Amino acid sequence: MLLGLSLLYVGAVLVLNGLWMLDRIGSREIWVMNLFAGMVTLLVALKLALGEGADAQTIKAGALTLLFTFTYLWVAINQHIEADGRGLGWFSLFVAITVLPVAAETLFAAGDIWATWLGLCWAAWSVLWFMFFLLLAMQRPIKRLTGYVTAAQGVLTAWLPGVLMLNGTFGGV
Repeated sequence: MLLGLSLLYVGAVLVLNGLWMLDRIGSREIWVMNLFAGMVTLLVALKLALGEGADAQTIKAGALTLLFTFTYLWVAINQHIEADGRGLGWFSLFVAITVLPVAAETLFAAGDIWATWLGLCWAAWSVLWFMFFLLLAMQRPIKRLTGYVTAAQGVLTAWLPGVLMLNGTFGGV
């Protein structure tokens, strides 16, 4: 259920951030959803990593969730202080590289559709974080493409699966 909770708000923030990059939402208001999603994922990550019964697997899940948390909180802060995002871009490269082995490990060990889906999501998120690196740190002119990819991934890798998990119709933790 915690994964479904996280994914619901990750989906919302990705869709809204995609719309923001497509100039459908103003910069002065997008920070609110990033702050909220960052706080939700922070609480989930802390519960996973530090909660009763925490083990190596839940600590790893908490650590990986914090990659999302820190990204959303950094976007919120950047919008509030009107930073250019280059530091966030370099952090995004760190995250893109960090989650590639997670994607590979998950896919190679996949024994069912749920694990395969999760491995593909990690791969997709790695691509998305790499796009943020190119957009923010390297100043590549891919804002519109990144906006579309962000919104699409929000729906396909987070929002829809999050709702299905919360309804008990899709696997997860």
